[in-house]
Amino acid sequence: MELSLLAPIGSVLALLFAVYLARRVLKADCGSERMRKISGSVQKGASAYLRRQYTGVAIFFAVLFAILLTMSIAGFLTPFVPFAFITGGFFSGLSGFIGMKIATAANGRTAHAASGSLNAGLRVAFSAGAVMGFVVVGLGLFDISFWFFFLKFWYANPDHLVVAAGQTFENAQIQSITSAMLTFGMGASSMALFARVGGGIFTKAADVGADLVGKIEVGIPEDDPRNPAVIADNVGDNVGDVAGMGADLYESYVGSIISTGALAVAAGMGFRGVIIPMAMAAIGIIASILGTFFVRTKEGASQKNLLSALRRGVWISSALIAVVAYPLIYFGLGAEYTGLYFAVICGLAAGILIGLITEYFTSDSYRPTKKLAGTSETGPATVMIGGLSLGMLSTVLPVLIVGIAVLVSYYISGGGTQFNMGLYGIGLSAVGMLSTLGITLATDAYGPVADNAGGIAEMAHMPPEVRERTDALDSLGNTTAATGKGFAIGSAALTALALIASYIAQIKVYQPDFVFDLSITNPTVLVGLFVGGVLPFLFAALTMESVGKVAQSIVVEVRRQFREIKGLMAGESDPDYARCVDICTRSAQREMILPALLAVIAPILVGLLLGVNGVAGMLAGATVSGFILAVMMANAGGAWDNAKKYIEGGAHGGKGSDAHKAAVVGDTVGDPFKDTSGPSINILIKLLSMVSIVFAGLVIRFSLF
Repeated sequence: MELSLLAPIGSVLALLFAVYLARRVLKADCGSERMRKISGSVQKGASAYLRRQYTGVAIFFAVLFAILLTMSIAGFLTPFVPFAFITGGFFSGLSGFIGMKIATAANGRTAHAASGSLNAGLRVAFSAGAVMGFVVVGLGLFDISFWFFFLKFWYANPDHLVVAAGQTFENAQIQSITSAMLTFGMGASSMALFARVGGGIFTKAADVGADLVGKIEVGIPEDDPRNPAVIADNVGDNVGDVAGMGADLYESYVGSIISTGALAVAAGMGFRGVIIPMAMAAIGIIASILGTFFVRTKEGASQKNLLSALRRGVWISSALIAVVAYPLIYFGLGAEYTGLYFAVICGLAAGILIGLITEYFTSDSYRPTKKLAGTSETGPATVMIGGLSLGMLSTVLPVLIVGIAVLVSYYISGGGTQFNMGLYGIGLSAVGMLSTLGITLATDAYGPVADNAGGIAEMAHMPPEVRERTDALDSLGNTTAATGKGFAIGSAALTALALIASYIAQIKVYQPDFVFDLSITNPTVLVGLFVGGVLPFLFAALTMESVGKVAQSIVVEVRRQFREIKGLMAGESDPDYARCVDICTRSAQREMILPALLAVIAPILVGLLLGVNGVAGMLAGATVSGFILAVMMANAGGAWDNAKKYIEGGAHGGKGSDAHKAAVVGDTVGDPFKDTSGPSINILIKLLSMVSIVFAGLVIRFSLF
């Protein structure tokens, strides 16, 4: 069997397994009428938000499709790029939509299952998260496989191919295929940015508004049904942390595979080198499917036991990849290329280590978060100082790990003697890190389902032991979400490095005699570095400000309802949940426009003003500062959140104490850190590269330098 057939086979297996898991989730009991009503409200709100978001995004895609079509007619792009741009965005959006629908259907079922046992609740929530994971890898690999085989068929016709002097027909064919496919990731990146930014603004504005009034001003518990913003908060968990995270990692997954394929051609590996990352992804799907069957726990399990259950599945999948990757490279490329196997192992190891480090800094099982909780004894100010310090400190090890992974992957792949082989090794390292995405994303998407289940248990007034079980699942979800964000940021950094290398290779395709001058003494490179370095900060500022503005609107609305609706505090009247959902929906759509435009316009302007070298500098600057800023924001936010939950578990006076109120302030600030700005920066640094690649031909023709 040809190795290239593994990719479509893997995609079909992933989608079939997702269908199997979805059916299993939907067969579970929905619980009482009250639980069904609450779950239905969350489903209705999430669907309404996505409908409005996709309507707005459709306009953006239509405009960009017209621009790309014009560029292809003018000869700057192949005629397939505008259509592949649409398919990339469509499948990215579809994966988020399917994952969100199953997640919202699973929240009540998880709460009801938890009334039977902790393991039953875990299985339902994890299965729902796994649907998201396997839909993402299945649709991503399907999109890549479709375009690979279609372009291979198209360029098999000599009339459709330009063969340069001294170039073989096969080399010209695979170069044309990968050069075209490299531009396809822009659709997925664009959809991911809208999903992450819009969903992040929605979820954190609702969360902040609900907490500030509900917990601090009125003094009611989290997820109390009297809080008018509680449904909006639960809706936000799904549109931000499920649909948004799914689209984010879909983009990394697709981007790592297609950029590594382009680097394989630059290294002279031909079709064999391009097929290896696709086959690796397919094997990763099979390993992830097997890993899901090892996720189970016992009644009364601690958070460490629960974490071990999820970790067991990821580690078994990683071990399977480590075993199978060697014969794949040995027989697929030859014994002389076994160094590439160790590049894959580097990526796998880096992903696991970054996850463990993120867990250490954000879980309340370890010293950093416990120490942060202790700072609440002296008020909100020391909580803020401690959280920022923790976030900054947590950047050191991930940077070192990525740096070591890049160096080892480069040199062990032969970069010391052949530059392009080293770059191909870095690309394979990124593919290795993302090869277990099916199960890694499952452990992340599980979190919002467990969070919603806890909310439903509270609002439906379920017995205390059920709430204890859902709280245990929710607390675990916070840790897995933080770990997932760390994994997403690490994979984004490696993928962005591969994309930068692919950008340089793409310039050589457009203009083979172009000579790069990437020395920092080159003024255009230096200015590009500064511009790229500041872009993540500008982007984070815009998204943070947006969350603040929308949260203010929610605070005003929640205060109004508590003031004007008679009997609300006594539980005799129902709040107007729909009003808060509508405010978040409309505001999130409006506020996400400027950050999205920044990501698309910045690389084009830099290219036209500073030229190709300036763009390379901008991409390097954005990747370095964006990676560090994203890690800092995500880990600080995760630690603030879990420090608050640690206190709610009885430490430092427990719920309602002054220490708890101080921790709530930290958690409120940390919400947009970890769920809006931090994760969105991942997409920014990849989208900058994608846009630069797509508009490379235009920049070469019309740049000032």
